Amino acid sequence: MPRTNFKELLDAGVHFGHLKRKWNPAMAPYIFMERNGIHIIDLEKTAVKIDEAASAMKQIAKSGKKVLFVATKKQAKEIVAEKVKAVNMPYVTERWPGGMLTNFPTIRKAVKKMSSIDKMAVDGTFLNLSKRERLQVTRQRAKLEKTLGSIIDLTRLPSALFIVDVSKEHIAVREAKRLGIPVFAMVDTNSDPSDIEFPIPANDDASKSISLIIGIICQAVEEGLSERKIEKDKEPQQKDKKIIRKELETKDIPAALIEAIVEEDEEEEVEDDDLVVEEEEEDDIVKVVDEAEEEL
Repeated sequence: MPRTNFKELLDAGVHFGHLKRKWNPAMAPYIFMERNGIHIIDLEKTAVKIDEAASAMKQIAKSGKKVLFVATKKQAKEIVAEKVKAVNMPYVTERWPGGMLTNFPTIRKAVKKMSSIDKMAVDGTFLNLSKRERLQVTRQRAKLEKTLGSIIDLTRLPSALFIVDVSKEHIAVREAKRLGIPVFAMVDTNSDPSDIEFPIPANDDASKSISLIIGIICQAVEEGLSERKIEKDKEPQQKDKKIIRKELETKDIPAALIEAIVEEDEEEEVEDDDLVVEEEEEDDIVKVVDEAEEEL
């Protein structure tokens, strides 16, 4: 069943592109027509691309991986923060810090710095600092919180990125491409979809358009997380049934009766790779330009 329809996309203004003189020729396959000097996006293709992206996003969430949402433009900040926080995924709505992905170990150090400052406030270390030092540490904590507070749970590189406006977030796209991380993105008629694995042709300037598409993607993520939880809840029960089966097989009981007692579906268990930690090579580490990180 399609996750959206033509009317819903039309009402949200997803079809409005940029002026013809600002278009990117690579977007030609997704442009329906031109009206009053403005390109109109083909909503039929948009609906198909949304379904593809949502399906892939659901599988990523179901596997227990993290998706990093990136939207630093004014009209997308609050929408992304509200909807993505609800599904417990990391997001960046302030300035993209250079090296966020390619220099991930240093980013983690910055996140840990916040924890160490919080610990100082709890164990009384703050009381031993002068008023000026306390003020400096507090300001540093606030700066780190603003920039990196939303990725505090991101303990390893994300498995995918979802970006609103690839032209504005070109640094994030370049870092993801360098590391082989797939990118989902809303691409407008002035953007280049060539480096995007899952492009969604859509108006990336209107808040209604952004809200609709982010909402659909977050719903897919939530579905994946729910299915994952159901499967994990079933695992102990399945293991118990296997133990019962082995015990019954040691006794003189017909196979058909064993099946009736156990009522077990023969399914292979899927290995959970949540504990696999990705290590970055030193060659991939570059300097972080954020001043807060340079202070570490």
